[in-house]
Amino acid sequence: MGDLKNKLLIFIYFFTVGCSSIPSNTSNSCSIFSERYLWYKHTKKVEQKWGTPIYIQLAIIKMESDFDWLAKPARQKIFKVIPYKRPSSSFGYSQAVKGTWEQYKRETGNKLATRARFKDSVDFIGWYTNKSENILKISKKDAFKQYLAYHEGWGNYKNYKKNKKVIGLAKKVERQSNKYKNQLLKCKSKLNRKKYIIF
Repeated sequence: MGDLKNKLLIFIYFFTVGCSSIPSNTSNSCSIFSERYLWYKHTKKVEQKWGTPIYIQLAIIKMESDFDWLAKPARQKIFKVIPYKRPSSSFGYSQAVKGTWEQYKRETGNKLATRARFKDSVDFIGWYTNKSENILKISKKDAFKQYLAYHEGWGNYKNYKKNKKVIGLAKKVERQSNKYKNQLLKCKSKLNRKKYIIF
């Protein structure tokens, strides 16, 4: 009985690590999906549901957490040495803050969603970019402005021109989304042929 329990624990450990570890090359969409094919299915579903392109979903996650499921903002430091509190409640793949995450769960009915799950994180990004289009009239294919709204929030979006740092980040997201888009052109047909694989 004890031996069976140990084997089960080992299986759960490796299953968890395998599902949550960071892909080896987060700058290449084909490489990401070759390691995490289930992620492709999730991002494709979000594209169909919310209209947010796969490459923009990936570019936002790349910037926010670099695909680290446990990512958190670095702690502030007192006198540059003593660890203090974190600057925000951002967490997980999407780095969503608690308040906005709770709003997402209420509005979508996805009550069991967690920020550490890729499937929920990309659905959150689809929901958020869809609201940005409705509220701010930003196309879901506009990676630059969508990221500005994502980073600054809907209320503070209008002030983004005063923030050179966030403009620089948004330009990086735009460049990365274009790279992901071009990469996907080379492997999307292959990925779609795997649609009958069961996970």
